[in-house]
Order: sequence, then C-alpha cells, then structure tokens
Amino acid sequence: MGIIVRQSIKGALANYLGVAIGFFVSFFVLTKYLTQAEIGLTRVMVDAAMLFSSLAALGTSSSIVKFFPWFKDDHDNHGIFGLSLLLPLAGFTMFALAFLIFREPLLAVYSKNAPLLADYFYLLPMLTFFALYMGVFETNASVLLRITIPKMAREVGIRLFNLAAYLLYGFDLISIDTFVWMFCGSYGLAMLLNIFYLFSLGHISFRIDRHFLTRERIKEIGRYTMYMTTVSLAGNIPLFNSLFLGAKAGLALTGVYTIASYIANVVEVPYRSLGAISRPVIATAVKDNRWDEVNRLARQVSLHQFLVSLLIFYVIWINIDALFAVIPNGKDYADGVGVVFILGMAKVINSSFSVGTDILNFSRYYSRGLPLITILTFTAIFFNNRFIETMGLDGAAYATLCSYLLYFTLLHSYLWWRLKVNIFSMGQLKTVVLVILLLGLDWAWNQWLTPAMNLNIILGAVLKTTILGTAAAATVYFWQISPTVNEIIKKYLYLCKCYVR
Repeated sequence: MGIIVRQSIKGALANYLGVAIGFFVSFFVLTKYLTQAEIGLTRVMVDAAMLFSSLAALGTSSSIVKFFPWFKDDHDNHGIFGLSLLLPLAGFTMFALAFLIFREPLLAVYSKNAPLLADYFYLLPMLTFFALYMGVFETNASVLLRITIPKMAREVGIRLFNLAAYLLYGFDLISIDTFVWMFCGSYGLAMLLNIFYLFSLGHISFRIDRHFLTRERIKEIGRYTMYMTTVSLAGNIPLFNSLFLGAKAGLALTGVYTIASYIANVVEVPYRSLGAISRPVIATAVKDNRWDEVNRLARQVSLHQFLVSLLIFYVIWINIDALFAVIPNGKDYADGVGVVFILGMAKVINSSFSVGTDILNFSRYYSRGLPLITILTFTAIFFNNRFIETMGLDGAAYATLCSYLLYFTLLHSYLWWRLKVNIFSMGQLKTVVLVILLLGLDWAWNQWLTPAMNLNIILGAVLKTTILGTAAAATVYFWQISPTVNEIIKKYLYLCKCYVR
C-alpha cells in the first residue's frame, strides 16, 4: 500500500487545495457576482457534459485500468494508450450525431423553465469533448500511478481559470457570452495540460501493436467496453439531479442546489484520490486471482473512505449554520441546508462502498453488474421525477440517497455470494459509534455552551470544531479504528516532537 498511500496523500492535497479554492469561489464569488440562474446555467452545462462524456467514453477509463496489466511489460505497453484515444473518438462521433438529431427535442425540455440554457446549448459538444479527453488522459496517468498533476489540473487549474472568468464578468469587463466561452475553455486547458504531462512521463507510445491485439483480446475488450458504457451511468447518478431540477424547477432553484451540493461534495474528496490510485492495484490482484489480497485491499479502502468521509461530513454539519451565515446573500441559499445533509450522507455511502463496483467490474463476472446498473439508473430517474415534484430541492437529494442505498445493498450482497468479498469490518462499526457520540457532544454544546459563551458565530464555530475535532482524532487513535491512520498520526507526532526540539 506504500505507493497507494503516497500518491493518495499527494492527490488528496491537490484535491483539498482545489476544495479551498472552490470554497472561496463558490461561497464568496459565485453568490456575490452571479445570479442564481447563472449559477444554475454553469452547473447544468457541466453536468450535461460530464454525463455525455461518460457515455461517449465507451467505458474507456475502466477498460484502461482493467486491461493495462495484460498489455504492459518491461519494455512496451503494446498499444493500450492508442486504443484509449480511438475508442472515445468513436464514442464522441456517435454522440455528436445524436446531438444533431435530438437537439430540438432536448431544447424543448428546457425552453420553458430554463431559457438561458438554450442560448448556449451549442457549446455542449465542445465542452463534452474537453471533459471526455481530460478524463482519458487522467486515467492513463493513474495506471502509471501518477495522479498528482492530473488532479491539480482538474481540481485547481479549472477553478483558478474559472475564478478569473467569474471576476471579469462580475466587474462587467466581459460579456456573458465571453464568460460562458471562458468557462468551457477551462476544461480544454486542463485536457491539454494532462496530455503534456503524460508525454513528460516517458515510455508512452500511442502506436497500436496490431500483432499483440489478438482476435480473442479484441473480443474481450469489445464486450467489456460495451458493458462499461452502460455501467458509466452509475457514477453519474448525481448529475441527474441538476438536469431534472433545471427542466422541472428552473435554473434559479438549480443554482441554490448547486451551492448546497458544493458543500456536500467535499465529503467525496478523499475518494477521488484513493479510488484513482487503488483501482490499478485491485485490478492486478483480481487478474492474478489473489482474492485474499482483494479482500484485504477492499476492507482497507472502504474503512478509510468511511472514516474520513464521515468525519468530514460531521465537521461540515456542525458548522452548517455558520457556513450559510458568512456567504454573501446566504439567506437566498439557506433552503439548501436539507440538501447538504441528505446529499452528504449519499456521498458517504458512495465513497465508502464504490470499491465493490471496482471489484465486480475487474472480475470475470463484470457483466452481472448490468442488471444492477439498470436498476440504479431507472430508480434514480423515477425518484427524481417523483420526489422533485413533491419535495423540491430535498427531493433531488433524496433521489440520489435512495438509489445508492438500493444499489449498494444489492451489489455487496452479490459480491459476498459469488466472490466471497466482504468490505465490512469492525472499524466501520466503531466509526458509526464515534460519530453518534460526536453528534451528541455537538447537541450538548449547542444546548448549553453556545448560549453561555455568547460568542460570534464564526468564533464559536472555530472553537467548537477545534475541540470536537481534537476529541475525534484522539478517539480514532486510542480506539485503534485503523492501524494505518495510527501510523500516520505517530509519524506526525514524531515530526512535531523533532521540530520542537
């Protein structure tokens, strides 16, 4: 786990730097200089592009991870990087044709409640292309166990460029047309940075070795690719929320949902790094039929994701009132508090249990996941359609939570029955008990200490987070929830001790 831990930490640092920038941009720039409808516009465009690009990729990202151990040797990669360019190009071509054919019906869905989207609908193919190949090059780097720079491009580079666009537009230095073009162009810059970085690593060849691609391998890749095209919908279920909200409730309400979801998305940040760097290792273990190793890795990944994501969610929730109090026009977005809680729990579930999806996809039983994905997709569509009409903003979040609960229950039941893979451990139960105790302490703090101290809301939040956060860290350490986390804490304490000396 050494290289996984090192790259995960570096990737997480890049992610959290992006989160810090995103926090500033989302809560102090977007809410000040953009209207709710304009925020909703950017969210719907990005979510639509991400959904379309995941379908156009034809499962390429998962195929690279699964088949890289079969292609690589000490001297060559035998054309897998070349395939990673051709398959998405074919998928994008099909998407572009479908976009031209169904452009008018799609516009009709949004014309009533989201007319602003119609003005920039023509930019969706370009944004989809950028998002598509940004992801492809990022995956190519991840199988080489190098994720830091691609993460910086995605999490930091895009946000900084968009920050410039927001400020230029906010100060009336550019028109809204130029602003939307700059917003879309930021993904193109990230795509270019990723390909330049990939070439800088060396030993990268996009020449396809036709002799190495036997008929059997081509058939296997083709079957897996077709399957993963459908499976890709599973990772994009949250995107349905904003797309349905935009169509049913308009861009303004989508803008409120966007700000709330930004807060909840922080919960998933560690998953983006640990998941990206652990998948190639799990894929290799599955290929070699080392199922004891797969079980060990699955438990470690799931435990650490559950521990970290749940504690992050806890810190967010105990400070939720302070967050909405400090952002400009916070009262206009306060209706999203319920979304933060519901969607935050959905993010905890997804980040903690998604390792099961990786294991199934890398195994020879990957096609068995198709019914599960079908159930997940249709339940997400059904729940969004029903819940948004009756519960509005909260309904979109509940749709994601309910869909995830059903999907992961079925998935992990199948993994245990067929592969004897069990991701659950005592550490996860300890984590649940810990968070329940911490929520009890937060309730007691709000009931007795907050009125007694009468502090400014920001100072009170900082003091509470510091004390309860320290209590959480100490409990994790002394209760030995995770040996790996304990080792990291020991090293940190040792470095602090040496620095003091």
